[in-house]
Amino acid sequence: MSNKVVYKGFTLVDGTGAQEVNNAYLVVEGKKVVKVGSLDSYNEEENSEVVDLSGKTVMPGLINSHVHIVMEPVGDPNSIMLTESPYKAVLRGSNNLKKHLYSGTTFFRDMGGYEYIDLVLRDAVKEGLIEGAEFVASGKVVTMTGGHGWVMGREADGPEETRKAAREQLKAGADVIKIMATGGVMTKGVEPGSPQLSMEEIKAAVDEAHKAGKLTATHAQGTTGIKNAVMAGIDSVEHGIFLDDEVIQMMVDRGTYLVPTLVAPYFIVKYGVENGVPQYAVDKSKYVMKYHNESFRKAHKAGVKIAMGTDSGTPFNQHDGAPWELKLMVENGMTPMEAIVASTKNSAECLGILNDYGTLEAGKFADFIVLDENPLENLDTLFNVESVYKLGKKVK
Repeated sequence: MSNKVVYKGFTLVDGTGAQEVNNAYLVVEGKKVVKVGSLDSYNEEENSEVVDLSGKTVMPGLINSHVHIVMEPVGDPNSIMLTESPYKAVLRGSNNLKKHLYSGTTFFRDMGGYEYIDLVLRDAVKEGLIEGAEFVASGKVVTMTGGHGWVMGREADGPEETRKAAREQLKAGADVIKIMATGGVMTKGVEPGSPQLSMEEIKAAVDEAHKAGKLTATHAQGTTGIKNAVMAGIDSVEHGIFLDDEVIQMMVDRGTYLVPTLVAPYFIVKYGVENGVPQYAVDKSKYVMKYHNESFRKAHKAGVKIAMGTDSGTPFNQHDGAPWELKLMVENGMTPMEAIVASTKNSAECLGILNDYGTLEAGKFADFIVLDENPLENLDTLFNVESVYKLGKKVK
């Protein structure tokens, strides 16, 4: 039997932002897309299996730029992480990997693991030991002593220590270095807007990553901390809650990505203390939400590059919940097409994998999802993905 499969008759949303193609076809050979386009220009492929997808819509698998794969989205995820054995965390993470994949997220970026379990899981997926979405991972986050994420991070003070901390993550096999520029919502006694690591400390870590050909990301919520990170050469700003016009322009000029994670505070506020979320996290989230949405709208309007990320693993922020982020991005000014591009092509560029993933084009890996409706007309169809293909193989 040929390993060439022709899918045809569907509406194609290819992830590039180009207008959808009605009555399209896609030829997959092995793990890759070899041809894609309109059936009007289709020439019959010899010795190929044909799959009729009439009435369906096909688009690239979602790419989630901000995930915590070993975190469980309960009211207080830190309480589990601090008491659970690493062996159980591995099992939890492998279960979460399937949730991403089966719900249509075929690739993601892990933004802070625990005891390097993220790197073990990443390699296990690549080797075919476990089933799940492929991903890139950051190992331990680099944070100041007592800074945001210290529970699972590598505490470091001063440029020489942050340089060493970054080198340690690279040595362990991290794909990306994550640096904590400000406080955050989920660390007790820490103010979300307050700057933490200095520009010089961030720059030392960024320089080490870039020397090694790796990308960098920063947890950054307050304006000063965001500016410190952008001036230090960071590649993506996660959350970006308090963005002013100056830092927005800096991000536009430098091509710095914003990964907004609008759903993270949204779910904390929605579920609240009555469902076990710590009071301090609820209070901080209520405070930041208005600014968060405003900052996103301003950044989008100004032309900042935006990639989709959910922060899944934070309270009630499920590992199969990526479509919620697309809905919030649309509620805050994006068109459905822009939200889809942010969740496919832009995320792939942000993760440094655009050559192989993120759009349905000849030569790229065949990661795609089949939907009952056109998501440009009804984004809710993403909550009920009909089938998922990973590296050319149907997994759901």
